[in-house]
Amino acid sequence: MNRDRKRVRHPAPQGRRSAAGRRVVVAGGGIAGLAAATALAERGAAVELFEREPFLGGRVGGWTTTLPDGTSTGMSRGFHAFFRQYYNLRALLRRADPDLGVLSPVPDYPLVDAHGRTDSFEGLPRTPPWSALAFALRSPTFTARDLLRVDRGMALALLNVRVPGTYEELDHLDAQAFLDRVRFPPAARHLAFDVFSRSFFADPRQLSAAELAVMFHLYFLGSAEGLLFDVANEPFHRLWRPLEDHLTRHGGTVHTGTAVEAIEPGTRFRVHTGSHVAEADAVVLALDVRGLREVVAASPGLGNRDWRARIARLATAPPFLVRRLWLDRPVEATRPAFLATGGLPPLDNISVLNRFDHDAAGWARRSGGSVVELHAYAATGSAEETGRALLARLHELYPETRAATTVADRSEWRADCPLFPPGGFARRPGIETPVEGLVLAGDGIRVDLPVALMERAATTGLAAANRLLAGWGVTGHDLLSVPVRGRVPALRLLAALRR
Repeated sequence: MNRDRKRVRHPAPQGRRSAAGRRVVVAGGGIAGLAAATALAERGAAVELFEREPFLGGRVGGWTTTLPDGTSTGMSRGFHAFFRQYYNLRALLRRADPDLGVLSPVPDYPLVDAHGRTDSFEGLPRTPPWSALAFALRSPTFTARDLLRVDRGMALALLNVRVPGTYEELDHLDAQAFLDRVRFPPAARHLAFDVFSRSFFADPRQLSAAELAVMFHLYFLGSAEGLLFDVANEPFHRLWRPLEDHLTRHGGTVHTGTAVEAIEPGTRFRVHTGSHVAEADAVVLALDVRGLREVVAASPGLGNRDWRARIARLATAPPFLVRRLWLDRPVEATRPAFLATGGLPPLDNISVLNRFDHDAAGWARRSGGSVVELHAYAATGSAEETGRALLARLHELYPETRAATTVADRSEWRADCPLFPPGGFARRPGIETPVEGLVLAGDGIRVDLPVALMERAATTGLAAANRLLAGWGVTGHDLLSVPVRGRVPALRLLAALRR
């Protein structure tokens, strides 16, 4: 339930009620593509969605794997946190699940460092700045002396985020250099910042300071939805089926296992998908970085030189590893569903899936075991080295797993997340393109709202649909966000004086 009275509604352009007669191809069936396709189909457009994988959901998609005992169970690219300020993503899911029964709350997600110091979000006030202040005051990694050493002038950039102004102010810095200037104590940095910066799958030295500041605003100081999140209680291969059914009920057509390869602009677009050519009045490219680069490179008549160069320069973050283990015995009952770590490379978090995932819980009940997932973001070693180091960290943090027998072991080694490097915001492609009727969407696409990760994907998908609908004189879909600037007037004034 949305509880923040200061959340911002961004009204869509108004017009006719229907886009009937318009044909649209959506390339990519991740969150952005599903959002765009759903928004367009709900307004009467004839939508064809093409996804190269055999499943929908993109990086939040899933499939099944068969365990040695014959169990068919869900597998995915790893844990995702559905924060309560992900307004547009939740609105998308509510199309097919009005009560969001597919999501379950996590009571806490502790953060632990190499010295065993643990921070918690349980029981904190929801309203900023009291939420962040209470977190700092009870944290074992902050002391009064540490707080006095903080450069309050630099810290104001965190306390009064403005979108897009913060990008203009901080995008030239990397996150580590910025935190050095703020003078956060190293231990607190590990727990309060590195954990979140690495959720962008990048080392803080490769991440824009502006992106970190906007993320801090989204999760800490810009929202009164609280600092906790929900998780999907269904495996991801079932998460998107209801939305796919909703899309098809509105006349949409979904093609999985079929990639868009090239696009010919003209009076109408000709979209090439292997041996098939689809014609459309408009196209939404909701692809990952590699897919977008490949389609544009294979479409020489698409866009101008500058735009094509910006697409070609898009970079991906370093690789990450997800290792999921089916163990023959349970972990201790006190273990949280989700544990984040700081200063314990290469481990970034541990999830005990049978605490919330129905498939994993069923297997654990039948076998007497547990299902544990380990994540390593921005990995520096090989997949094999990283996997061994993850297992060693699990044994270190959860010693009861040392004696466990691994019944099944699955790993996902990927390098397809967008990178947000210092200085990249100004050249990041936006939703609009130089080609009329062609729009972009995805979590690597620029949108001047305080959103990130899955919420950026959903927001850009809806905004891309709105752009096409507005061009046809058809009413779009309102968007929601946390405030686009710091919510404490006194801090806004101090920040303005500093600037």
